[in-house]
Amino acid sequence: MTVTSKDNQWVKEWRGLCDSAKKRRESGLFALEGARLCGDALRSGVAIKAVLYTASALAIYTDVVGALLAAADTVVEISPELSRHMGDTTNPQGVFCIAKTLDNSLIIDKINIMGIYGALEDVQDPGNLGTIIRTAEAFGLSGLILSEGCCDVYNPKVLRSSMGGVFRLPLMRVRDMAETVTALQAKGLTANACVVDASAMPITEAGLGAGTVAVIGNEGNGLKPATVAACRQAVTIPMNGRAESLNASMAAGIILWEMTRPK
Repeated sequence: MTVTSKDNQWVKEWRGLCDSAKKRRESGLFALEGARLCGDALRSGVAIKAVLYTASALAIYTDVVGALLAAADTVVEISPELSRHMGDTTNPQGVFCIAKTLDNSLIIDKINIMGIYGALEDVQDPGNLGTIIRTAEAFGLSGLILSEGCCDVYNPKVLRSSMGGVFRLPLMRVRDMAETVTALQAKGLTANACVVDASAMPITEAGLGAGTVAVIGNEGNGLKPATVAACRQAVTIPMNGRAESLNASMAAGIILWEMTRPK
């Protein structure tokens, strides 16, 4: 039977998970949309609780939707009209999943002291966070450390921007970034505060690489003074133009490349 009602329990559950970070935290579930992202989640080991799909999606994305249907606890066929109501895009593909959050957390006591890590303090724009996660995963970082002030990694915009990076990159959420930096350095890592300051060490001269952490701040305010003070040194991206600063995700991309490029 094809579901057509917006009041269907699975439709309402999916929409609630899209809209509420609190609901995602309390339930341990999150919502996904699109054949590529849902398929990527499944291939990355994410447990699929429910799949909502249209008949045309099954016909077009046969392999992906078929695999999702085989893996899911619950399958629900929905009408094209309901798919358009649910979708966040102009032309939704008709593939929606409810999935269980991954246990891929970093643990400070088991952290690799020769790893390469990024740390984000209060990055609040979902697009920026998702892009940074995608970049970090693409460059092969050992993991990302996120302050409590960062937006939820299971926010739908973060998931789309990360292109599945959320499923593959180890992540750690911490309460106090300055305390975390201190703990990481006690383990043997070197933390670098990324700042907009011409007097700071240029990232090309800072020795970024194995055994280091690059700490990147909020879009508008940068890093907190206590976090900068906790780091071993302050580093900056040299700029010759008139712009005062770079977009957070752009700056992070440059810094993460410098950390991971062949030396």
